[in-house]
Amino acid sequence: MSRDEHNISRKDISDNALKVLYRLNKSGFDAYLVGGGVRDILLGEHPKDFDIATNATPEQIKKLFRNCRLIGRRFRLAHIVFGRDIIEVATFRGHHASPEKSDSRPGKQNHSKRSEDGMLLRDNIYGSIEEDAERRDFTINALYYSTKDFKVYDFANGLKDIEGRKIRLIGDPETRYREDPVRMLRAIRFATKLDMEIAKDTAGPIRELAPLMANIPAARMFEEYMKLFLSGKARENFDLLADYQLLEFLFPHISQTLAQDADDKSVHFVRQVLLNTDNRINDGKRVTPAFLLAAVLWYEIEKQNQQLLAKSGMPPQDAFFVAMTQVLQEQQRCIAIPKRFQLPMKDIFALQHRLTRREGSRAFKTLEHPRFRAGYDFLLYRGKVEGGDVAELAEWWTSFQEASPDTQQQMIKSFKTTRKRRRSPRKRSQAAGKE
Repeated sequence: MSRDEHNISRKDISDNALKVLYRLNKSGFDAYLVGGGVRDILLGEHPKDFDIATNATPEQIKKLFRNCRLIGRRFRLAHIVFGRDIIEVATFRGHHASPEKSDSRPGKQNHSKRSEDGMLLRDNIYGSIEEDAERRDFTINALYYSTKDFKVYDFANGLKDIEGRKIRLIGDPETRYREDPVRMLRAIRFATKLDMEIAKDTAGPIRELAPLMANIPAARMFEEYMKLFLSGKARENFDLLADYQLLEFLFPHISQTLAQDADDKSVHFVRQVLLNTDNRINDGKRVTPAFLLAAVLWYEIEKQNQQLLAKSGMPPQDAFFVAMTQVLQEQQRCIAIPKRFQLPMKDIFALQHRLTRREGSRAFKTLEHPRFRAGYDFLLYRGKVEGGDVAELAEWWTSFQEASPDTQQQMIKSFKTTRKRRRSPRKRSQAAGKE
């Protein structure tokens, strides 16, 4: 597409991305803005990331940019660092050649390795722009923009799929999913993000090949969790993941509950938190990955806690912390949750029990807890789902925070009196039993 046939302008591209493109071109290399940056501008959106593809090798890129660092084992990438802004530059990928047909052209590398399931473990094969386009995952991501001639190059009918609102894999879907099972998650994420439909041939093999997700490292799955659930489309992604039988590889406990009883309170709770997360993100408010992860695990922790109390006779506090540790370890096998998020999750869990104890100075100490607000918000959502005593407890804490010091003291006294009244019938019955 020539300049007068598309809506892309250099004004839409970040200054740092333009610097990288200009320097690569000036040094004799071909360089293009590629993928999501091109796609989003064509759709009238504002891209968050600007990725570049070039025929320069990672080592050649590093020589051109002092602020460059090379990353990746599966496929070498160059990150050009401008403060907090990082421009990712990838060398054109080539096709995989069999050992007897390895390519000996200068600059062409044939270093690849696959697992028994067909997943690419190492993929440092460089080629031409045409080969690079064929190696990309979806047609809408195989679009290239040049700052030399201002043209958009479309190698896989991506423009047609943008117009038809279709998410379509390039090549044979089963082969592409086996190469990288995460493409199944990406298909869902792009469908919800761009308000598009997954093409039938692309959607067809997902349920059958879903077990391949078990081969993905837990650390990479955490990255996918962040993209799926902290981009303003969490609830839609949750439903699509469940529909395509992929949810269990992210959240095994809630996935099992959802399959057994879609009306279970734990499912309603997660949906409520997902909706709130989306609303906050779309309103430009901050969210933390810890809160949603805590919501996903809470009722499983409570379930295992009750089982331990019934079977082992452990003290309640010990049983709770054992259950919490067990559930977190089970979740870690799917998603490697960094410690910086595990700690606030544990505080949110512990606060659910601390919030029930309001005698004496305990209420004031709980109010001063650094993560009180997160624990209180968590309790509010539980109250909406569970009702009863939990809803009443959440209302008490809402009033307590807003009350004057004198009123707060009165509320604590009233709580003590109410508690004594509730206990008294039991005490009378115990006394009668002794007589």
